[in-house]
Amino acid sequence: MFGKIVGALKYRRQFLDLLAGVPHYETYVLHCRTRHPGEPILSRGEFVRQAQEARYNAKGGKVSRCC
Repeated sequence: MFGKIVGALKYRRQFLDLLAGVPHYETYVLHCRTRHPGEPILSRGEFVRQAQEARYNAKGGKVSRCC
């Protein structure tokens, strides 16, 4: 029962992150470990910061969001 609740919460967090435009950190770490072994992996804070910069500075400094 507890395992199902934890799984549901992880899924919910991933869904909300993707809804808000924040890529999933664990997916990034898995990708780095399998595709780029030996290269440094960003911390969660650095990863989120980089994702936000890429999202909000995508169009030559113009904010790419609706509001």
